[in-house]
Amino acid sequence: MSFPYDIRLPWGTIPIHLVFELLAYAIGFRLYLRARRRAPSELTTEQAVWILVGCLAGAWLGSKLVAWLELPTLYWRFRAEPLVWLQGKSIVGGLLGGWVGVEVAKTLTGVRQATGDAYVVPLIVGMAIGRLGCFFTGLPDGTCGIATSLPWGVDFGDGLRRHPTQLYEIAYLVLLGLALEHHPSRPAPAGARFRWFLLGYLAFRFVVEFIKPRPFLYPFGLTGIQTVALMGMAAAAVSLWRQPHRAQATPTVAVEGGSPRG
Repeated sequence: MSFPYDIRLPWGTIPIHLVFELLAYAIGFRLYLRARRRAPSELTTEQAVWILVGCLAGAWLGSKLVAWLELPTLYWRFRAEPLVWLQGKSIVGGLLGGWVGVEVAKTLTGVRQATGDAYVVPLIVGMAIGRLGCFFTGLPDGTCGIATSLPWGVDFGDGLRRHPTQLYEIAYLVLLGLALEHHPSRPAPAGARFRWFLLGYLAFRFVVEFIKPRPFLYPFGLTGIQTVALMGMAAAAVSLWRQPHRAQATPTVAVEGGSPRG
């Protein structure tokens, strides 16, 4: 196999990453709509639309911000070229930015219902599909690992056998999805599943970044992604800790005609 493994047609070449990215968006959105139909919801159509807008806007902004934080010297070098600043994105930033965007939209539209759980399966499936595109793109994608002597190392075209970190992430996402599907004997509060997903994924990204060729520019010898992942894990953990306290307030909120926010 030669990288990048683009699709070559008589009239041109289609980047393989674009193909898998479009598949990820299409399949993920389809799964999200199915999850929304199955889950009981008090949202109006207008509220649901604004929450989706907040999610998409926050995800885009977050993905760009973390990409800039990861390689600040590179982007500064091309500060006079706006097109360069529009390139690059981060899944970690997209997840956290989307979470913030949803919470802002919910606050502005008066929604107190937890909505995050419906995103878990679509995110896992979409991210796994997208990582296949990263793998087949090879070195230009910038997601390959450092050199390794392990037998499953992959030569992405530079003569070095590298950690296929994209495949590691796909395998981890599958395991994480299976773990989250295992329901405890006592139902978890609404919204807890999404926060556990965030904790699990961000923990993986914090660890796997150590075997990627990244600049460790931040305190304690961390990368930008690792620093943001730690902050995201802390936010998710605090949010999980607060949920039991919200649950205790449910009877009072119910009398007032509301529902607990998660």
